[in-house]
Amino acid sequence: MNKSICVLSILLSFSFYSGNSQILTTSNLPILKVNTKGRNIVDEPKILATMQLIHNEKGGQNNVNDIPNVYNGLIGIELRGSSSQDLFPKKPYGFETWADTTGKSRKISFLNFPEESDWVLNATYNDKTLMRDVLTYDLVNKMGRYATRTRYCEMLVNNDYQGLYILMEKIKRDKNRVDISSLKITDNTGDDVTGGYILKLDKTSGSPSKNWTNNTTTPFGNYKTFFQVEYPKYADISQPQFDYIQKYVNDFEAALLAPDFKSPQAKWREMCDLDTFIDYFLITEFVKNVDGYRLSTFFYKEKITKGGKLKMGPAWDYNLAFGNADYYDGYKSTGWQYKVNEIALPKGDIYPAPFWWQQLAQDSIFKTKTVKRWEALRKTTFNTENINKWIDSTASGLEPAMKRNFNKWPNVLGKYVWPNYYVGSTYQDEVNWLKEWIRIRTLWLDTQFQTFALTLGNENMAEREQPIRVFPNPIESQTTIDYQVFKKGNVSIILYDINGKTIKTLVDEIQTSNTYQLSVSLENLSAGTYILNYLLDGIPVERVKLLKK
Repeated sequence: MNKSICVLSILLSFSFYSGNSQILTTSNLPILKVNTKGRNIVDEPKILATMQLIHNEKGGQNNVNDIPNVYNGLIGIELRGSSSQDLFPKKPYGFETWADTTGKSRKISFLNFPEESDWVLNATYNDKTLMRDVLTYDLVNKMGRYATRTRYCEMLVNNDYQGLYILMEKIKRDKNRVDISSLKITDNTGDDVTGGYILKLDKTSGSPSKNWTNNTTTPFGNYKTFFQVEYPKYADISQPQFDYIQKYVNDFEAALLAPDFKSPQAKWREMCDLDTFIDYFLITEFVKNVDGYRLSTFFYKEKITKGGKLKMGPAWDYNLAFGNADYYDGYKSTGWQYKVNEIALPKGDIYPAPFWWQQLAQDSIFKTKTVKRWEALRKTTFNTENINKWIDSTASGLEPAMKRNFNKWPNVLGKYVWPNYYVGSTYQDEVNWLKEWIRIRTLWLDTQFQTFALTLGNENMAEREQPIRVFPNPIESQTTIDYQVFKKGNVSIILYDINGKTIKTLVDEIQTSNTYQLSVSLENLSAGTYILNYLLDGIPVERVKLLKK
């Protein structure tokens, strides 16, 4: 026998799988093998294929020749994604576990995922750390909110090695995912029609959905916002259901724009779960997702008898977060993401964020609760030391698969892949840059949240006198501060420079309800802008800008 043929025969007999000269034999990650029987995977409809999933639960190495011990059956598989599908050679997939060749779905539980049938395989091509999505979902889950569960795996399609993938839960109405009521097409009256709905702000690629566009005049400009109903699906939603949820969202927007929107009795407060809005705001700002608020943005609503308020989430799609975008200031570790429209709209972007966040940022209750929540999260979930440990541990576990992935796709590491801002020479460079970006971002947000909440959240400041006044201002050397204490508590008045550095604590003591006056000398300070921060029992009451001549 010819020697080369003999070698080829041996390789085939051991079922080694390769792609771009990359061979996979064993992995510390689950191995997922898809066989389409030669059919091409397309973007709808799903095609019939078989899937084998191999994983050693005791933590040993998995071999491509092992007997599939997690799943060995039928699936329907398709391409998914928008820009990721069109721009990159490594394709993302969606698949559904099937009971038979007719396409009947089959719910299963594997790899510690709760039982379901719909799944996503995230290619994470332009995130060279391979972590941004997984890290964000981990943070959200630690915040006590649902985010898709994930598991890294290595994938082969028709014996061709495809690289490292993130196996994920698809956003779906389910008791273990978005836990809201099932809506039948006949649920058209009374409490039945009031929930549950999953809505999104996103591009129109993918399955068709019922949708509408709001042309809204706001204090921040004229917005054209495109809303889609993710659940019920297009074929399963009745007209009364669509009319109900459209009116509810429109009424919520109208209430946010009402003259009394800052009032504690404002109607919009009864229509939404503010705590979910605050958590969505904080995770979006923390990771500074360049698509945040405007794309891949989900919210949902349950029936009135089960709460009935709009809730933000689940979090979705963060490969362009943590500075991984060279447009709309996505790479900067400073700046508010909720103000993205100020950058995007002048450039002709057709996917604006709704005005909600700019309006909420004017509300004292939202601001005060947001600051308190940030302070609590910084001690736990958003603690940078804890995050760095997670990143280092994940990078170590991914190392063998990471090397195979970048051997398979050689035009990624060290190369510009849209829309990267930073391009490191090595994987470790990318990981180090991610950690440094998070460090700087966290420090910037700490500074911002010191002065973010301008008024006491449970007070109607419009009905009170101004809580603190400074005169004269601008200041040559001396100035006087008048301030009111509305209730007995610990008063803190602190002077900061424009970068958030503490210059001097002017007051830090328990004071009773009264009006106070304080003389302050600034003659030793250089000319410039300073911030005076007034807090009562740790809650921001007012912030005043001082100008030193």
